[in-house]
Amino acid sequence: MREKRKWFVNALLCYLLFLLLVTFLAPVLTPYDPLSIGLAKTLQSPTSVHLFGTDELGRDVLTRLLYGGRVSLTVGAAAMMMALVIGAGFGVVSGFLGGVADRIMMRILDALISIPSILLMIGIQVLIPASLLSVVVIIGMTSWMPIARLIRTEILSLKGETFIQASVVVGASSSQLLTRHLLPQCLPTIIVMSISGVSHAILSEATLSFLGIGIPPHEPSWGNMLMGAQSYLLSGAWWIALFPGILITCTVLAVTYLGDVLQDRFALPQLKKGGR
Repeated sequence: MREKRKWFVNALLCYLLFLLLVTFLAPVLTPYDPLSIGLAKTLQSPTSVHLFGTDELGRDVLTRLLYGGRVSLTVGAAAMMMALVIGAGFGVVSGFLGGVADRIMMRILDALISIPSILLMIGIQVLIPASLLSVVVIIGMTSWMPIARLIRTEILSLKGETFIQASVVVGASSSQLLTRHLLPQCLPTIIVMSISGVSHAILSEATLSFLGIGIPPHEPSWGNMLMGAQSYLLSGAWWIALFPGILITCTVLAVTYLGDVLQDRFALPQLKKGGR
């Protein structure tokens, strides 16, 4: 069983590395322009010329998938980095300070978590013009709360450990406690959350773009491709939605499973339990 799981994990890693490689080399791998419109060849089914067919504006679907992968993966990584910085900072401060400050910060966090993330995204999007940067900011600003709660729980748990109390007794400063003891101990949790959070960010970008409030429609992304395909499914143009849907599903599942594997490897049950 362990060998089968190892093989499966290696296969997922190969898939993700291959995906990163082909999206990075998109200008070399495809001769078509992802933005070039060809009204004479709209909605062509997959052929040897256009392997994944063409869309409603005659653009090569494979080309837009490759360029769209750049956008979706960039948004996923950048948004999660932003969420990690905000969430880890908030959680560390809350857990380290404790007392009244911790209770106030947790009540603020509870209030934010109680609001559905999609409503927060739409509300922020109304205030920010649509662009790649705005999508990263929106997803990052609405994804940090669970990270903050988990990091805060970890900090509170570590503060009760003997080695932390011994460091306080010998005169370690607050900055020394954070940089030498607490943050290094939280690193496995941060790594697992960063991997797992990428899949959530990719899915959020696809959701926003599908709703028409994410990446601008003229720019290729997997979510935008699904949005453009919904009007043509009933006419038989199945390929427009099938291929981006497969890529979103496979990528999200691969990243999520790898996050679970890392969680088991680092023995982090608190990621499943959460906690206040």
